[in-house]
Amino acid sequence: MITKLRRAFTAVGTAAVLTTSAACGAGDPAADAAMQIGVTVYDMSSFISQGREGMEAYAAAHDIDLVWTSAGDDVSTQASQVEQLVNQGVDAIIIVPVQADSLGPQLAQAEAASIPVLAVNTTLSADAGLAATVLPDDVAAGEQEMRMMAERLGGQGEIVILQGPLGSSPELGRTRGIENVLREYPGIRVLAQDTANWERAEAVNKVKNWLAGFGDQVDGIVAENDDMGLGAVQALNEAGKDIPVVGIDGIEDGLRAVQNGDFIGTSLQHGRVELAAGLAVAKRIVEGQPVEEEYVYRMPPVTTANVDTVMDHVVTGKDAFLQQLPALVERNLGTGDIADEELAGGA
Repeated sequence: MITKLRRAFTAVGTAAVLTTSAACGAGDPAADAAMQIGVTVYDMSSFISQGREGMEAYAAAHDIDLVWTSAGDDVSTQASQVEQLVNQGVDAIIIVPVQADSLGPQLAQAEAASIPVLAVNTTLSADAGLAATVLPDDVAAGEQEMRMMAERLGGQGEIVILQGPLGSSPELGRTRGIENVLREYPGIRVLAQDTANWERAEAVNKVKNWLAGFGDQVDGIVAENDDMGLGAVQALNEAGKDIPVVGIDGIEDGLRAVQNGDFIGTSLQHGRVELAAGLAVAKRIVEGQPVEEEYVYRMPPVTTANVDTVMDHVVTGKDAFLQQLPALVERNLGTGDIADEELAGGA
């Protein structure tokens, strides 16, 4: 268990960060007493954009001011953002890092300033001195998607793999999970694997090149996130090919791809739930409440059997889901199952 006492609030304005005032309006005397938590994310991907909605819903319910920054997939930019947050004197810092092995000097600065730091969604090095982590089980997610593909192919065929940014913890974990399952299926051969950096546009070009190089040899495409899987679908459509694709994350377009058959499945990493859980843990640390050192988000599979229920939580019933999210997150921290969505209707 970790217990941290809330630091005195000493905010210093800076033009490099954007403060989202979640509960106190301009001129409100209570605004100066609001907890301020800094957030730096690797980029504004579909998943992160969704996660920001969840954080803002939780912040609004708990009088938290978020100071939000995005690093644009650049390690040095993120290092500068952490330094700015430390200088601003936020109460805690949440990092969704660009790269797992990074930010050591900046974490030391935060520690020297008694500012707790949390890694959420993507891990930082084990010796980084983090107050807590809220991370997905990426190995299990990689195993899950590869098993979906192996079952679709009947254990035989040739595939290509679209990886996340090389060296990031989701890429490392998901690739390891994929490889774990491939060892069980010697009849499946990997023709090529490479990063498309979580981006649809990069995946379109990558898959076009693979289709040009391998032709009809490609029997399946395993994408380590939905955005890259959707890029693969676009490339396949433009080439007039029908090849099974599987993804991870359960973003809106990915769920629609499961519904219409473009994906054989995905794994639900609901950004609103996961990132809001990270904010809730940060809040507890600032308040001096006990927390676990590690919280694990275990992604449920999404197939045609349950995609309509998941779609309601993520898309069609999103507003109602966000209203229940603060209570959902509090309950989940108590039970330890931070991926549970039962309070919003359950699956």
